[in-house]
Amino acid sequence: MGMLEGKVAVITGAGRGIGRGGALLFAEHGAKVVVNDLGGDWDGTGRDTRAATEVAGEIEASGGQAAAHFEDISEPEGAASLIHAAVEAWGRLDIVVNNAGILRDRMAFNMTVEEWDAVLKVHLRGHFLVTHEACAHWRERSKAGDQVSGRIINTSSTSGLLGNAGQSNYGAAKAGIAAFTQIVAMEMQRYGVTVNAIAPGARTRMTEKTFGELRAEGEGFDALAPENIAPAVVFLASDEAAGISGQVLGVAGGLIELYQGWTPVSSLAQEQRWSPEELAARVDELFGERARVYAPPVSPFRQAAGIPRGGA
Repeated sequence: MGMLEGKVAVITGAGRGIGRGGALLFAEHGAKVVVNDLGGDWDGTGRDTRAATEVAGEIEASGGQAAAHFEDISEPEGAASLIHAAVEAWGRLDIVVNNAGILRDRMAFNMTVEEWDAVLKVHLRGHFLVTHEACAHWRERSKAGDQVSGRIINTSSTSGLLGNAGQSNYGAAKAGIAAFTQIVAMEMQRYGVTVNAIAPGARTRMTEKTFGELRAEGEGFDALAPENIAPAVVFLASDEAAGISGQVLGVAGGLIELYQGWTPVSSLAQEQRWSPEELAARVDELFGERARVYAPPVSPFRQAAGIPRGGA
């Protein structure tokens, strides 16, 4: 028996890379999978049904059950049809994995509003629309008296959690997804639904577009393989993770990290309103030995890929 035996999952962006690895491992663990992929290029242009069709075919050839879905989940009709496809095919929905994404990298001073909007639309709006449809479905089931045990796994990034120059649109979307995850986790707890996120680091079309070709070093374990991400997603989707919600796990190679959000690290307080002069006089107390100019730490993914600085 797999960890997801009898469950029904929808996975967006599952035609390639991390999404494909997740879809195959979900099926190996007994889940029935709707494989969603628009089939476009890394920047969101174009459409092609082959990516989703091929992954669904792989699952079926291995004895699993899958259906391909090609609609745009960043549009309300596409998101609704994805959830409907699962319920229509197998009569239920248990798991949502939001993974679809694109890149339009550029420095903020060169970025167009179209490049900003396109990235936020696929990542942040796409996550919202699919989550909205799934949560409405589960809430309706719960209010009808059904026992609901739903799972949502979102895809953030260390580009949003730590930062990466040239990705203000992508990073803002990914940071928003982390906050979205926490908030929806609070909203859906009463209905038996957990909501968590991963921040993956792996070799994909998108990371190679940003950092260039990322080769495996020698033989043995490939720390950059996209398939390394799937086990953490299967775990979060399983009954074993029923008590975990609103969390973000960094996953890269064989490393799992727990990320937690903005927290105060120092403070100044007085019993009256601050003046600018008072703040200037005591700012050294606030910062202490801490850096006053932000620079991201090197993420595990970048370390494994041999990229010297940054947070993607």
